[in-house]
Amino acid sequence: MRRRLLKALWDCFSWLCAIVFVAGARYGFDLDLMHWGAIATYLGAACLLQLAVGLLLMLYRGRYRTASFDESIGLALCTLLVGAILTSSFLTIGPAAFPPAMAIVAPPIALLAMAAGRWCWRMWYQHARAGATGGNRTLIYGAGDAGHQLIQLIHTNDEPSFHVVGLIDDSPTKRHLRLLGVPVLGRKENLAQLIEQYEIGTVILAITSASSRLVEETSATVEQAGATFMVLPPVSRLLDGRVRLSDIREVDISDVLGRHQIQTDLSAIADYLNGRTVLVTGAGGSIGAELARQLHRLGPSKLILLDRDESALHSVQLSIYGQGLLDTDDIVLASIRDSDALEAAFAKHRPDVVFHAAALKHLPLLEQYPDEGWKTNVLGTLNVLEAANRYHCAKFVNISTDKAATPSSVLGRTKRLAEQLTAWYGARAMGTYLSVRFGNVLGSRGSMLHTFTTQIAAGGPVTVTHPDVTRYFMTIPEACELVIQAGAIGSDGEVLVLDMGEPVRILDVAQRLIAQARADVKIVFTGLRSGEKMHEILFNESEHGEKRHHPMISHVAVPPLDPGDLPALPGREHHRESAHIT
Repeated sequence: MRRRLLKALWDCFSWLCAIVFVAGARYGFDLDLMHWGAIATYLGAACLLQLAVGLLLMLYRGRYRTASFDESIGLALCTLLVGAILTSSFLTIGPAAFPPAMAIVAPPIALLAMAAGRWCWRMWYQHARAGATGGNRTLIYGAGDAGHQLIQLIHTNDEPSFHVVGLIDDSPTKRHLRLLGVPVLGRKENLAQLIEQYEIGTVILAITSASSRLVEETSATVEQAGATFMVLPPVSRLLDGRVRLSDIREVDISDVLGRHQIQTDLSAIADYLNGRTVLVTGAGGSIGAELARQLHRLGPSKLILLDRDESALHSVQLSIYGQGLLDTDDIVLASIRDSDALEAAFAKHRPDVVFHAAALKHLPLLEQYPDEGWKTNVLGTLNVLEAANRYHCAKFVNISTDKAATPSSVLGRTKRLAEQLTAWYGARAMGTYLSVRFGNVLGSRGSMLHTFTTQIAAGGPVTVTHPDVTRYFMTIPEACELVIQAGAIGSDGEVLVLDMGEPVRILDVAQRLIAQARADVKIVFTGLRSGEKMHEILFNESEHGEKRHHPMISHVAVPPLDPGDLPALPGREHHRESAHIT
């Protein structure tokens, strides 16, 4: 309130200064008593009009930040209106009673004085905040728009947790730049030296389009120098593209894994889901649960969650509906191995769309127990396909894996067979049947990331199979968006494959997690396990991806497999080899 009052008083004082300046510069103060009386009346009218119009335009009611561009526009408009009213009023009384130059020259000079006062105050305030000693001594990497917004937020925060010492930027054109009084101190190669020289505690990467390589390299340099590294999220995740202090966070493993979130407008492609009955198998798993949450937001008339794990069903129901009573018929406790249980569920709910996420996925365990993988991933999938076909499902989306491209393990072979069975039904069933293939999912239950985090928390060692082994990665929300997208753009029998960027070394992930935890943990190499590859691929030699609808999604065809050609007994390896895996 006091600041608003001071602004109003300053604006009145600016009119006084402008009038005195014109009287001295133009007339040398050589005016008769009548002129001085008219000038006093002019000053009083100017002050009253300035206050009245300023209140109407919210200049003195807290609408604008001091000396902001928006306030400058409002101030100019206010003074223009006041000047126009004064000029039209006082020039009509004639030069004998009122000096005409006063009405013409005083308003723009008053405006300059008003603006100058605001800008001087703002410069003093920012300088005082920049010179404050409180908060963590901080360097900001990036002197662009995000860096500018970030400094402004830190300077105007009532209790700043950061004290910005300087900026670094790799652009030669910003070598001598100062943002809000904060200088650019150097480039990326000077980072370690600057951290030591200025006793920096935190480095914030304020480049919202930073590549994973830049994040990784900068993070390693900062942490090696003993400082904390923080980042701003990509601009697509910022609300209205604006930076907020709450957006600053410590670097996450997904920031350095080479993934750039696929941009999908789910609402634009969700017509096939809105108002329909949708069933998700494996709804209690990491992928199934996130898929169910996303589907719920797209307006199905009914969402059926099917899983054999009652605790997982409780968890997903709680996350979607805020309660876990498990007393509604849209929660189905059943195994996809049980064809009779599936028959009952499909007969009762008659789903229009099925997302098949149920599977066994742990490669080394399936190598030990191949029959279990066969029963769930092949026969269980066949049970779901048959039920969907019998009850005229319109869309069927099978969730596959990159290990199915050139299968060398039980997991890869069983998921490849599931793709081929789906393709067979795609050629014969009434609806659209297709598969979605993607790599490892960050943070899924039992994933590598979860394993490493647990090992680090326990004090190690962290086990890595081989120093050069690589994998593709994506986030759980991204994987689920792809699955939903597939239901809209995929054709019968196809496999849709996401462009997953560059594969990432597992050793790099382990080292990053250890550095992030600031733990003294050793890494032990255990050797590749049975059926495990050094490098995964997304397409086999006979597959040629074609991008038809989305720049990051490829369509490939897989040869269909007649269910009658599956071996009768799942127990021996040669039976699985005899099934036409291509």
